[in-house]
Amino acid sequence: MDHASHTPLASLYPAHLARVMASADAALAAAGKDHLVLPSGRVRYAFQDDRPLPFRANPNFLHWLPLTDLPDSWLVHSPGRRPTLVYCQPDDYWHLPPAPPHGYWPEHFEVVVVRDAAEAARHLPPPARCAIVGDPDWALGEHVPDNPQALVGRLHWDRACKSEYELEAMRMANRRAVRGHLAARQAFHDGRSERQIHAAYLEATGHAEPDLPYGSIVALNAHAAVLHYQHQRHDLPDAHRSFLLDAGAEVAGYASDITRTWHDGDATFAALVAAVDAVQRALCARVRPGVDYRDLHLEAHRRLAAVLEELGIVRMAADEQVASGVSAVFFPHGIGHLIGLQVHDVGGFMAGPGGGRTGPPEGHPFLRLTRPLLPDMVVTIEPGLYFIPMLLERLRAGPHAGRVDWALVGRLAPYGGVRIEDDVRAAPDGAENLSRDAFAQAVA
Repeated sequence: MDHASHTPLASLYPAHLARVMASADAALAAAGKDHLVLPSGRVRYAFQDDRPLPFRANPNFLHWLPLTDLPDSWLVHSPGRRPTLVYCQPDDYWHLPPAPPHGYWPEHFEVVVVRDAAEAARHLPPPARCAIVGDPDWALGEHVPDNPQALVGRLHWDRACKSEYELEAMRMANRRAVRGHLAARQAFHDGRSERQIHAAYLEATGHAEPDLPYGSIVALNAHAAVLHYQHQRHDLPDAHRSFLLDAGAEVAGYASDITRTWHDGDATFAALVAAVDAVQRALCARVRPGVDYRDLHLEAHRRLAAVLEELGIVRMAADEQVASGVSAVFFPHGIGHLIGLQVHDVGGFMAGPGGGRTGPPEGHPFLRLTRPLLPDMVVTIEPGLYFIPMLLERLRAGPHAGRVDWALVGRLAPYGGVRIEDDVRAAPDGAENLSRDAFAQAVA
């Protein structure tokens, strides 16, 4: 990716880098270390094979630099000094090596180009005073990642709140993903297979499969009831009833994560999709600094339970559904998570920059974020209602089976389920919906 062409990012990058350096200074002081050392990562290989696996850069490295495909490189930060990047550009005729350093970032670093991965060690400080953050398998001689807890905790806490540079990269990633969602929607209506729909998504986003921030969920019909459905079938189903697409894109290392559900026009399922969409919009509007994300999750259960009651799927009041666990049969996952350099970004359970853990509400083990929202956090909001055979069987065998319209459940089960997901910023004056804004711009 030519980062020099990202003019909005270029103008915002210096302030972002200053912010990252200040965070690193505080983290080093907390850990009693003099140098922060960040390996970019290393290419891994399949077991008993010389086939390389897709490279994923160290997200801590990416917080400083938009270099998503630069293995065997190292960043060194020492407070009060210009940061150093040891940039590995090997002599290699088997693979295309990285291009020479270019873009909006090199002027802010002392760049040292090395031609061999082992050569980087000569340009790193003595390890005794270093905090090295990364996978221990990325060790280079005596420079072994140790991930000091006090330092890593502070970095993760700070990373949850995004700089304007990061927010702009995530807006761009949402716009990129929306192009794919619109192409996939058309492919669904054209009667394509899951594999063909995914190909349309990749073509529209300009991504290759390894470049995606996560494996796309491309689910036709009942496959939508598998929360992390992992296949993309090439054969066509007997009918295209419904389509759930959970797919994102990446810009400068930052991810988007968007889900939409489409249908064939069936009035009963269309009403369910519209109801979940209304719940999702209402929850997104509640994203703002000071809101406890756990409360949003519980509110999602109450609102979705009300949908189940209003549509006649469950004959129980919403509060009774939530208290008895019936709502969790139809909505068994969390309302969302932090997002940024990682799709499920770090720090979701932290009680504070000094450590500690805040757990999810009792009975809701799959919630990935339990912190009150701070200004410029970006979270996903992804309510859903599903018809999951395993969970429905347990409900049918339990004490509340008589409160369910099983004929209606059977009618909806071939559609799998509904999920709607957006990326939403807790802006100082309310919610900024990065995903809805991107859809609005795409169709304007």
